[in-house]
Amino acid sequence: MIDHKHISLSVILTMAAFEMAAGQELAQAPRLVVSISIDQLRSDYLEAFAPLYGEGGFKRLLDNGLVYPNASYPFTPVDRASAVASVSTGTTPYYNGIVGGRWLNKETLRPVTCDSPGSLSVSTIGDELKVATGGKSVVYAISPFCDAAIMSAGHAANGAAWIDDRTGKWTSSSFYSPYAGWLNAYSSLTGVISAKEWTPISDLVGNFSYFLSGGLSKPFKHKFNTERKFIQYKTCGLVNSDVTSLAIQCMTSTSMGQDAVTDLLSITYYAGNYDHKPLNECQMELQDTYVRLDEDIARLLNDIDQRIGLSKVMVMVTGTGYTDEDNADYEKFKIPSGTFYLNRTANLLNMYLGALWGQGQYIETCFGREVFINHKLIESKQISLAEATKRSQEFLLQMSGVRNVYTSQQLLSEHNPQLAKVRNGFFAERCGDIIIEVAPGWKIINENTQESTHSRASYIQFPIIFLGAATKAHKVETPVTTDRIAPTIAKAIRIRAPNACMSEPLF
Repeated sequence: MIDHKHISLSVILTMAAFEMAAGQELAQAPRLVVSISIDQLRSDYLEAFAPLYGEGGFKRLLDNGLVYPNASYPFTPVDRASAVASVSTGTTPYYNGIVGGRWLNKETLRPVTCDSPGSLSVSTIGDELKVATGGKSVVYAISPFCDAAIMSAGHAANGAAWIDDRTGKWTSSSFYSPYAGWLNAYSSLTGVISAKEWTPISDLVGNFSYFLSGGLSKPFKHKFNTERKFIQYKTCGLVNSDVTSLAIQCMTSTSMGQDAVTDLLSITYYAGNYDHKPLNECQMELQDTYVRLDEDIARLLNDIDQRIGLSKVMVMVTGTGYTDEDNADYEKFKIPSGTFYLNRTANLLNMYLGALWGQGQYIETCFGREVFINHKLIESKQISLAEATKRSQEFLLQMSGVRNVYTSQQLLSEHNPQLAKVRNGFFAERCGDIIIEVAPGWKIINENTQESTHSRASYIQFPIIFLGAATKAHKVETPVTTDRIAPTIAKAIRIRAPNACMSEPLF
């Protein structure tokens, strides 16, 4: 027997639910995602130069955005290429393959760079957006630097643009579609750069001193007329204005954010030391860079707000988690330090292995902190790679300045939480058989390649900020990692996260 009272009550409740739903506006996916990576952004500098900012740039982001001030990358070492690749893929070099801007080709034993989307072993957020929309989404990446542009553009983007080191022109790769008219208009900066002069943007910047340098620095003046002028220009405070102008032109010319299909624009800015000099040689330049960048971000946000509306756009800002090295003289101030010669250490290791198993070139080469073992030789001598790396590890751990030694087998098979960051930064096809961790404060020199770096293990604080797309202003002090950015964006625009992304969305 049918219970008419029960049916009537169900109908009433259903109708009430429909009326409530009708009264609420269905939340729409953002029409445009603007993903901004700021190379070498530091939270302490971001806060220190606040008295010099206007209201529409960094202050707008920090006051109105969802801010995670304690961000980090879940792998080591970090550079610009590996950082940007991690943000776009939502994973680490262990899966995406980008262990740095350069690595050693194991076949040729020559350094190669990530100048092709084929270097990425997995999909990016832009790739997944293209797949989800059947190619209808517009996806571009703009950066002063080739590696950042390509790593953020991915495989399926409409295009990526960067400034060529040799010509000063905005350029791209034949991997992407041919130049559009709007990009051709910006294709030549040669004459413009040569005519530019970089001086403090205002007297206020010239008279502001945050650093403990014993007084005010002399105002700077830089012209770009040497053989390295384009490389230098890409690290000066003026380059971000060019990036912003091209980004705005890209959005305008391609009608980004003007329909219901979500588009993606990835931008890289620069906030590091001028010409990668030590900080004590370019303190005022760094201040000026942050102030100019503040103005450029304000110009970008204002343009987006006027043409599309920030409520319909998701803006994400983060840093790259590293900074240029400083030339601190620890020895002068009696701070423990030393010099670790990588090539000499490799030669000594080769002699040790020769004493064990007979003469031969057991060590093929070394690169960065990595040592490459001659696989063909040990196979011919019927020595397992595990035995060779174990013996090498035991020997190297006795060297001055060495704090730890990791083997490829150890990183591939062990799941010790203490090894997590090193393992996440390892990609077997592009990394050595031995990775050496040198004590902080020590100088690492490879006399064969004339490369010199400093070992440093300190944490570089930088934020992750989301603005727009109904994001509410809030600060979350809980530490977070950057591999959670891609799944957060994917969730907001209702697509799958990149295919190697295993992290949870931030919200």
